[in-house]
Amino acid sequence: MIHKIIFSYLAIMILGLSLFIITRRNPVHSVLGMLFMFIHVGALYLLLNAEFLAATQVIVYAGAILVLFLFAIMILNIREELEGELFTGSWVMAIPVGVALLIMLLIGLRSIRPGYSGTHTIEYIKTMTHTKAFGKELFTNYLLPFEVVSVILLVAIVGAIVLAKKKL
Repeated sequence: MIHKIIFSYLAIMILGLSLFIITRRNPVHSVLGMLFMFIHVGALYLLLNAEFLAATQVIVYAGAILVLFLFAIMILNIREELEGELFTGSWVMAIPVGVALLIMLLIGLRSIRPGYSGTHTIEYIKTMTHTKAFGKELFTNYLLPFEVVSVILLVAIVGAIVLAKKKL
C-alpha cells in the first residue's frame, strides 16, 4: 500500500514538474524544475530496486546535463526571447498535432500486456548484483548503442568547448 502511495506521489510530481518546465518563460526556472524532476525520477528508480540506475540518473542528468544546460543558457543572449510573446498563434497546427499524439498514446496504452517477465528474474538478480547484471547486459547486448551514445556525447562536449572558446 505504501509503495502505491509513494509511486503516485512520484508520478504526480514528475508530471507536474514536466508541465512546470515547459510553461516557464525564464529558462533558469525551467532548469531548476528539471533538477527536481530528475531527482524524482531517481527516486522512482529506487522504488523499483534499481539503485545503480537511480545513482546514474542523479549523477549524470541532475549533475552533468543540467550544468550543460545552464552553461548554454548563460552563453546565449536570451533577453529578446524573454520579452517576446509567449504564444505565437500557431494553434492551427498545434491542435491537430496534439490530437494525433493523444491518439497514438491511447493506441500505445491499449497494446500494453501485463504479466510479461523478462529473462532477468528476481532470483537471477539476487545471485548477481544489480550493477553486475546491468553491466553484463549493457556491454554484451547493447554495446553498439552504448558506443554511439558515447560518440554523440563527445561531439556535444567538443561543441560546447568551441562555443565557449573566446575569439582571438
